[in-house]
Amino acid sequence: MQRVTPNWRTSTYTGTENCVEVADNAPAKVMVRDTKARSRGVLAVRPTAWAAFVAFAKVG
Repeated sequence: MQRVTPNWRTSTYTGTENCVEVADNAPAKVMVRDTKARSRGVLAVRPTAWAAFVAFAKVG
């Protein structure tokens, strides 16, 4: 399997200093990290779980 370099991006709804970054360009996982503490680690979830979270967040 070829390794994919994360393509980190932030939400267009918040400032870059108050947000999380998301990399969803890998087929098997979506990665999330804190913009202010990038070195503290990455949360990786399956794309279906991320899609469910985003749908839930849009409702709230």
